[in-house]
Amino acid sequence: LALALALAAPALAQGHVVIVDQSGWNNSVGGGQTGSRQRLTVVQQGHSNVAVATQDGRRNNAAIGQAGSNNLADTHQSGRHNTVGGGQIGHNNTAVTTQTGRNNTTAIVQQTNGASASVSQSGSNNTVAIVQN
Repeated sequence: LALALALAAPALAQGHVVIVDQSGWNNSVGGGQTGSRQRLTVVQQGHSNVAVATQDGRRNNAAIGQAGSNNLADTHQSGRHNTVGGGQIGHNNTAVTTQTGRNNTTAIVQQTNGASASVSQSGSNNTVAIVQN
């Protein structure tokens, strides 16, 4: 709980690393980081999942893995050279990603049930890969 609250408040320096590993029922995380070189890793195994991550600045990385139940992921990043990777295995899925800036990369893998994926990138040299099966 303390880690989720710390993640919900913006981190105002550079180079933060947040790792959240949740097993069990009503998972959830939150989001917000400001600066550059932010890294977020979320692994959720269990039930109601969620996991929102908002990062600002440059060279941000977000990796979210969700296995089981109601999923959703939703990351927003701003700046340049941002990367988002998401994997969702089973149940109601979703996975919204918005990035602004340049050279952004998004990769989403969903092994279905409800699936869905929405990626919006602006800037230049963006790359998107979505696999659903």
